[in-house]
Amino acid sequence: MDLFQYDFMVRALIGALIIGLIAPALGIYLVQRRLSLIGDGIGHVALTGVGVGLLLHQSPVLTAVVVSVLGAVGVELVRERGRTSGDLALALLFYGGIAGGVVLVGLSDDSSNANLMQFLFGSLTTTSREDLAVIAVLGVAVLVAMLGLRQALFAVCNDEEYARVSGLPVRTLNLLMAVTTAVTVTIAMRTVGLLLVSALMVVPVAAAQQVTRGFRSTMVTAMVIGMSAAAAGVWLAGEVDTAPGATIVILAIAAFLAIAVGAGAWRVLRRRVIPAGQQQAEPPEVVLREAELR
Repeated sequence: MDLFQYDFMVRALIGALIIGLIAPALGIYLVQRRLSLIGDGIGHVALTGVGVGLLLHQSPVLTAVVVSVLGAVGVELVRERGRTSGDLALALLFYGGIAGGVVLVGLSDDSSNANLMQFLFGSLTTTSREDLAVIAVLGVAVLVAMLGLRQALFAVCNDEEYARVSGLPVRTLNLLMAVTTAVTVTIAMRTVGLLLVSALMVVPVAAAQQVTRGFRSTMVTAMVIGMSAAAAGVWLAGEVDTAPGATIVILAIAAFLAIAVGAGAWRVLRRRVIPAGQQQAEPPEVVLREAELR
């Protein structure tokens, strides 16, 4: 039976593809800044937004967007101006967000475990036309920002002081990344859930780094891996009746392991076949060169 003859499966596939595309496009900047776990922190804050929405009988998605953006901007300002380090600011975001979310969801009229689980781990097959429209509009906005400002964002992530000396609006760009991260986490609630969205930002990028050298090629490869894992995850979840979000993340991790093993085997084979004097040095990680951004 063709699973995609049903409208809800088609909507699930489209929503997953959008998230699979934009999450790695944003995640490559977070990985470069060593902020791979910020998606988890903002996901916890988004849970507080969900609780606010349920408590006030408003759309949980909209309130989660607002609260997540405020939380992300707050952490960025604390990191920039205060004496609190980045990892401590993320810890505060983690604990305060999850605690506030659990308390507010418990106080709301609709505090069932099933309702809470669909936000924590995703409920892709319940995506409505309105949800898909919100995901598409916000996803396009995030993608345009990540691609259109690629050179400036790369400069800030690679060397913030140099970017500031060069005249780039570093604070504005940092706040932009914080806001787009919050938006991406929030719209991914329906796809992979608040607790798993960070994996879709990081794992495809980590997989792409195994076989690419430049920033642009890493971004493109990560986006392809993210979309492939999303599409295959939706199909496999429908076939074997598993949670779509968790299935997508498992497939992304499986792709990372397969690529890492394949890349390692290829390097070993090259050492044995090609004489040592004729080998060209290959960096273990991505070499980010300004020329490759153009």
